[in-house]
Amino acid sequence: MTRIDWVLAGEWIKSCSCAFGCPCDFNARPTQGWCRGLLAMNVTQGRFGDVVLDGVKFVVMVDFPGPLHEGHGTVQPIVDEGATPSQREALFAIMSGEHSAEGTLFHITSVITETMLDPIFAPIEFRFDREGRRAAISVPGVLETETQPIKNPVTGAPHRIQVVMPEGFEHREAEVASAWISSTGGIRFDVPEGHSSLTHVRQTPEGVAA
Repeated sequence: MTRIDWVLAGEWIKSCSCAFGCPCDFNARPTQGWCRGLLAMNVTQGRFGDVVLDGVKFVVMVDFPGPLHEGHGTVQPIVDEGATPSQREALFAIMSGEHSAEGTLFHITSVITETMLDPIFAPIEFRFDREGRRAAISVPGVLETETQPIKNPVTGAPHRIQVVMPEGFEHREAEVASAWISSTGGIRFDVPEGHSSLTHVRQTPEGVAA
């Protein structure tokens, strides 16, 4: 198959059931032995071949029974209902990993996913403030999640910390924050207080470009 060139650049949220400082970023086991969470993106500049993806929003819900590298994951994509049929097809082609080099984000995700649930097409409200460590996603009847700064347990003041991964396949640098998640779609779970990462990414077939 001929690989089609593409790019996805924009606002990126990762939130999950683990403790602050996502263990996956440190090649450690999930806090509770399993991981449920989400990846979400507001594409500010994107394309797949000739298909323009600017303004498209999507979420990928995940459920893994153990460390992600051990696989057996269940995944469900949620794509904003405003995406056109060609944009939807383009996103799914990117997510398939078939147009990405080995060892890049979407290729790895395709390898560790065992069950792919039918996608959901619904309105997605996406709010994002990296510097303020605040974000929110709302998909009525499917997903509600909010990110806010980690609080100092003594003073209650906002606590700021960043993770830097010069060779990361997801991102290079992110703000670490706290998130609550209520997922009522095909993957159902609640997280009262878990990890969240906020960053800007630029993903390409060869991996993270910025």
